[in-house]
Amino acid sequence: MGKQYRKLTSKNQEFIKQQKLFFIASASDAEVNLSPKGYDSLRILNESALLYLDYPGSGNRTARDIANDGEITLMFNAFEGSPQIMRLFCKGTIIKKTDPSFIDYVEQFGVNEAAVRQLFKFDIYAVETSCGEAVPVMHFDHERKSLKNWAKKLAQSGRLQEYIDDHKVPIDLKNLDR
Repeated sequence: MGKQYRKLTSKNQEFIKQQKLFFIASASDAEVNLSPKGYDSLRILNESALLYLDYPGSGNRTARDIANDGEITLMFNAFEGSPQIMRLFCKGTIIKKTDPSFIDYVEQFGVNEAAVRQLFKFDIYAVETSCGEAVPVMHFDHERKSLKNWAKKLAQSGRLQEYIDDHKVPIDLKNLDR
């Protein structure tokens, strides 16, 4: 049977730290965005907030939805051990490279900030757990390093910001052709 909480318990926090894969869903006034995420890219700031390190990629829909006051859901599944699903219902804040706290936050991840697109702070307003009995048992093999390596090379060449600027998803959803 599922349970709902207002904040992360210590057990919830440990569950998050053990996961190698999670999903971010976001929506504002357009299609729902759903993306699988990996890497050591989450930090628990406290029982009500998470920090997510965002590498550049082909889209930036989570930022678009946050900018449009959209909703964010993070979902974690236990693929090993006891079954469980946990969803975090959140509001988000974009922490850009120009933000004074950006460098301090990135240092928590031990990565070169030049290869990072932005950070997201997720303020949790509900935590929901459910059984996860239908989720298959799967074993983690290894991370794909290609995205990090690509972002690092682009940053070293001085072309990362140009790429990020060229691949923005429209923020103004009211003017989209539908």
